[in-house]
Amino acid sequence: MKRPEAIDEEVYFDGGCLISETDTSGKLTYVNRKFCEMSGYSKEEVLGHSHSILRHPDMPRVAFEGLWKTIKKGEKWSGYVKNLRKDGKFYWVIVDIIAKRDEQDAIIGYIASRKVPDGKFESTKELYKKLLAEENQTP
Repeated sequence: MKRPEAIDEEVYFDGGCLISETDTSGKLTYVNRKFCEMSGYSKEEVLGHSHSILRHPDMPRVAFEGLWKTIKKGEKWSGYVKNLRKDGKFYWVIVDIIAKRDEQDAIIGYIASRKVPDGKFESTKELYKKLLAEENQTP
C-alpha cells in the first residue's frame, strides 16, 4: 500500500480511544471504528498491512526503534506519536502499547491504545525535530 504525501494540516483528535492490534511483525490484525475515522482508512484497506502506513515523515525512526525494543521485551511503551492520515493530513496522539500473549505467555502480537494528547508535549515535538534532522544528516 502506498503512503500518501504529507500535507501540513492537522486534524485534531476529538476524543475517544483509537485501538489497533498487530501481529509480532507489526501487521494490522484489528482496528476499531475510531481508528478508521481518524486515519481515514477502512478496515479492509489496512488489515494485513504494516502499521507503519500511519508513520508521518516527521517522526524519527529512532523513536520507533526504542518502541520496538521495549515491546519485544513484553514491556509497556507510552509516548507521543504524529500519525499520517490517508488524506495526507496529520494528528497527534499519546499511545500506550502492550504485548498480547497466548496461554503459554508467549507474545503473539501487540495492542495499541491512543488517546488525545495532553497538550504539554512541545518538548517532545522539539526532540523529534532534532532527532529527524540528525537522521537526515547521516549518509
